[in-house]
Amino acid sequence: MPNAEPSYLGQGCGTPGSRGSVLYRWLWAFVQATLFRWSPRPCHGFRARLLRLFGADIPAPSQVVIFPTARITYPSRLTLAPRTMVGPQVILYNLGHITLRRGANLSQYVHLCAGTHDFLQWSMPLVTAPIVIGENAWLAAEVFVGPGVTVGELAVVGARSVVMRDLPPRQICVGSPCRAVRARPDPQ
Repeated sequence: MPNAEPSYLGQGCGTPGSRGSVLYRWLWAFVQATLFRWSPRPCHGFRARLLRLFGADIPAPSQVVIFPTARITYPSRLTLAPRTMVGPQVILYNLGHITLRRGANLSQYVHLCAGTHDFLQWSMPLVTAPIVIGENAWLAAEVFVGPGVTVGELAVVGARSVVMRDLPPRQICVGSPCRAVRARPDPQ
């Protein structure tokens, strides 16, 4: 009997999804790298309409701000309510669904990651969980949000925080791991 190779992480894994979904990703990647990316900065509605064309749930494209340097993996797993903002260089790695509720604001370099891998199995299968950013919540520069997290309405998440658990509404939250530090006063 020949020597079997020792087990290793990623053993026996394959591309999740059908050929059609891979083709869809390639087509979106092309459109995102050209029309989306090259569009003039003020053309937020145009970019929102491109996302809608690829399946995003955006009921009011003219009321969404999305910068041309934002990167979205799967438009069909994205919901942007009116008055949301996706800032420069934001990464929406939406292997699971990502929802931004009305007025949610993502500052530059925010990274929302709605997928991970089950490292307890050698094949490391994909595990996804939705992310919800609550109404009028603000994520400051370079915040990372992991799979399955809900950020409460009117929450403020400080720059470079790492959010791996739900955050309560109307709180100022900071740190790695991120935690609520005090109540947020109502905006005036």
